[in-house]
Amino acid sequence: MEKNTRLILALDVLDSDEAIKISEDVAEYVDAIKIGYPIVLACGLDIISKLSKLAPIIADFKIADIPNTNRLICEQVFDAGADAVIVQGFTGHDSLEICVNLAQERNKDIFVVTEMSHPGALDFMQDVGEDIAKMAADNKAFGIVAPATRPERVTEIRKIIGDEVTIISPGVGAQGGSASDVIKAGADWVIVGRGIYQSENPRDAAKAIVDEIKTVI
Repeated sequence: MEKNTRLILALDVLDSDEAIKISEDVAEYVDAIKIGYPIVLACGLDIISKLSKLAPIIADFKIADIPNTNRLICEQVFDAGADAVIVQGFTGHDSLEICVNLAQERNKDIFVVTEMSHPGALDFMQDVGEDIAKMAADNKAFGIVAPATRPERVTEIRKIIGDEVTIISPGVGAQGGSASDVIKAGADWVIVGRGIYQSENPRDAAKAIVDEIKTVI
């Protein structure tokens, strides 16, 4: 992905026409569109190819299985037109490595979850987040996912992975994270969902976030 606006839209709507309309409205202001299980289960896997005409697609399936199953999932998602897949890191190095190897063969990207943005992530994930970040860097994953709701954790993880690994940060807007704060903390992109697609004017909402980001870069 090219770092132009530094904004990624998290699109969790359940209607194909609505998803396409929102994506068209905000395409000027986003570097990628992140989709997950809700939209794919509601609209079918071909929603990936439809949206990929408007922006690069990150498939946020948080894949967490044995290596062979991870490979099979990634193959299907890449074949459908996704440019990147998000995987969990807690399943270990072999499950991650097979995803990274496949992505490199296909000229695609893998993002690895270190910590999630909701409060419950503090129950278990933060204790292993730094180890997962190091594993992601060691296995040459393109990027990691770290929480905009805890920018201090983004700063700590950036120290571990250095500048070669990308950080994308969810949790801006509805969950309380600040786009400018997490960019200053070391994130490369912020991920915003409800703050854009639930707004009365998604285009204006996306533009406002991009304008905020520009104040700190």
